[in-house]
Amino acid sequence: MPAEVLELLAPRPGGTYLDGTVGGGGHARLILEASSPDGRLIGLDRDPAALAAAASVLAPFGERVTLCRGSFAVLDETLAALGVPRVDGILLDLGVSSYQLDTPERGFSFREEGPLDMRMDPSQSTSAADLLAQADAAELKRIFRDYGEERWAGRIAREIVRSRSEAALRTTRQLAELVCRAVPGGYQPQRLHPATRVFQALRIAVNGELEALPAGLAAALRSLRPGGRLVVISFHSLEDRLVKQGFRAAASPCSCPPRLPVCVCHRQAEVKILTARGIRPGATETMANPRARSAVLRAVERLAA
Repeated sequence: MPAEVLELLAPRPGGTYLDGTVGGGGHARLILEASSPDGRLIGLDRDPAALAAAASVLAPFGERVTLCRGSFAVLDETLAALGVPRVDGILLDLGVSSYQLDTPERGFSFREEGPLDMRMDPSQSTSAADLLAQADAAELKRIFRDYGEERWAGRIAREIVRSRSEAALRTTRQLAELVCRAVPGGYQPQRLHPATRVFQALRIAVNGELEALPAGLAAALRSLRPGGRLVVISFHSLEDRLVKQGFRAAASPCSCPPRLPVCVCHRQAEVKILTARGIRPGATETMANPRARSAVLRAVERLAA
């Protein structure tokens, strides 16, 4: 949804913007073009390969670009280290990037044979294979149920524990085939591959994505100038729910318990919500890019402090 992102972020010449999930630099390039000739962009990512790809794409913009390795959960600390206390806009495009999905060696996709890795930051210690080898059936069931909303979480968890007693799960194809065996009718053709939710859940668990998101939203709101905008694209209901709840809380002028007859907290709303409902991609975009079909875009504007 590049047009919708630009409309809501509203980049302008002279502004400073942060792309907290810069990935391959696609959105960052559009922001830099829209803020020409002197808008500045700070790109953040945990993945050094993504930063290298972004550096190549954004090289024509020269000193207008600053790329940093790190998590958007502490983006305010990154900005402080750069001497940039506030910015005019922040974009968070959540989930796994197309570059990561299309690189079999990263292990994010079941469509290609690759190692069960799934780490967005390759320097972190625990991979998906490690998690599958170490977690007991109850923990695996919780991960698949809570992070993947997988109906057959228990059956899949038990099959993983049984299977690893014979041989360790090492590859994406091994796991995908195991899920197909465990899920009733798993080999029957359907729109959603039976392993989709399991791979999503593992990726979220390995990278601590749902733990990082509330911290990242709070850091982003602290880092916006009055009038600055935060735009977030989520790709599954768990993320979108956290974004929606975080935005509603920041937009509320009162945090008192409902039973109190009058407000005593004297709290002021931090933001106004720009998207009454989440914006979804149109049919033309989803046909051109099927991966966008689950995307939901939400945005807020920082009010005067």
